[in-house]
Amino acid sequence: MGDLTRYRQKRDFQSTAEPAGIRQADPGRGEDQLSFVVQEHHARRLHWDFRLERDGVLVSWAVPRGIPPDPKRNHLAVHVEDHPLEYGGFEGEIPAGGYGAGQVSIWDRGTYETHKWELDGKKKEVMITLHGQHVQGRYVLFQTDGKNWMMHRMDPPQKSDFEPVPDKVVPMLAKLAAGLQSPDDAWAYEFKWDGIRAVAFIDGGRLRLVTRNQEEVTARYPELRALAEAQSGRAMVLDGEVVALGENGAPSFERLQQRMGLTAPAQIKRKQADVPVAYLVFDLLYLDGENLMRKPYRERRRRLQDLKLAGPTWQVPEHQVGDGNTLLAASNRLGLEGVMAKKLDSAYDAGKRSGFWLKIKNHWRQELVIAGWMPGEGRRAGGIGSLLVGYWEGDRFVYAGKVGTGFTDQTLDRLEALLEPLARHSSPFQTGRPPRAERFVDPALVGEFEFAEWTSSGQLRAPSFKGLRQDKDPSSVVRERAASGP
Repeated sequence: MGDLTRYRQKRDFQSTAEPAGIRQADPGRGEDQLSFVVQEHHARRLHWDFRLERDGVLVSWAVPRGIPPDPKRNHLAVHVEDHPLEYGGFEGEIPAGGYGAGQVSIWDRGTYETHKWELDGKKKEVMITLHGQHVQGRYVLFQTDGKNWMMHRMDPPQKSDFEPVPDKVVPMLAKLAAGLQSPDDAWAYEFKWDGIRAVAFIDGGRLRLVTRNQEEVTARYPELRALAEAQSGRAMVLDGEVVALGENGAPSFERLQQRMGLTAPAQIKRKQADVPVAYLVFDLLYLDGENLMRKPYRERRRRLQDLKLAGPTWQVPEHQVGDGNTLLAASNRLGLEGVMAKKLDSAYDAGKRSGFWLKIKNHWRQELVIAGWMPGEGRRAGGIGSLLVGYWEGDRFVYAGKVGTGFTDQTLDRLEALLEPLARHSSPFQTGRPPRAERFVDPALVGEFEFAEWTSSGQLRAPSFKGLRQDKDPSSVVRERAASGP
């Protein structure tokens, strides 16, 4: 008979609905009828509790990332106190202040067969076959250090075509288009969001958020972590945009600038209240062992909508098939950048700028590399008056003009601090004629700029600075030219 002393010592049964444990084991049940249960436990950190009926109690492990579906990836399992048999049916809220406070629900249950059970020897190990509603197959739990064990799936994955969660996805990129495509009903349209592109990896209730240039930024946006916890152990990879809303309710890249560069937890916490962010999801690339990137966009989008992802800091914005002119006009009225057009039968072409995804803009806007500056006059005397910007054309760096508007005093101070260590004596431009009296810097900083048009000499007309793009690789910045489609 197992010992429930530690279990009872940790709980106040006057305040918690958890069972105290009075049920006895059924002596008539054979070993092939013993039960197991997996409970999803939203405590201080989401985890799963794995419990095996044995000797009148539930022998228990806390598994932070859930039951492993892939034999190539073991999961940590922490051996905890035995629980009463009645706990196998427990669901509900453990009140705040109590041990393990949070919501408990049953994730899976069934019976198991025992192949090896050694909890008392020097080498502790349990080998079983699970027959559950979700999980079937042979597993082994083996002790590594004290309470810490590992859980390993011994059988192949349950799905014959199972693929593990990819470690890396370079986002698919869009080409600039001069207008909408024909036939219109072969394309899906959605608003173009003014934020930071980010791929969300969700596995075992944990979120990993990675930008276009493969920088992990999960810690910068702690309010998005709940997205992973809400998925009940499902594994998925999402493509989307991190945005901050402006005063008009539309995404504001300028406002997002206040969060992008923060790395200190105290600074992030202070800014989080003033500049909250949201994650807008527009594509589903992987789901529970299935790589969807080879599937057509219409299927990926349908599967994404079936997930019903909606929460306080995340959602799937609406899209429509055909009638792109209506959505483009709406984007202009709302002050948005434009729309995205995506070919319904197109696969996800990771890492490539494809004509199957197009961006149609209401205003000229693009990223450029900052490669110098000119001193200001009057109030700006001695500091930055305008920026000298360029882009790459093959292996040549091309001068694209100077930008003298769109700055706040705070922005100028930040730019000066970032550009000072990049100073150089010679011009980095190999094509074009930058003005005299310039201060050159290494072309390592990317900004986003809005402008009226490109002049016949290849320079920006009436440009304005919109913000820094720390999520972009300077060597990848080229002049965007309108494409006609795939």
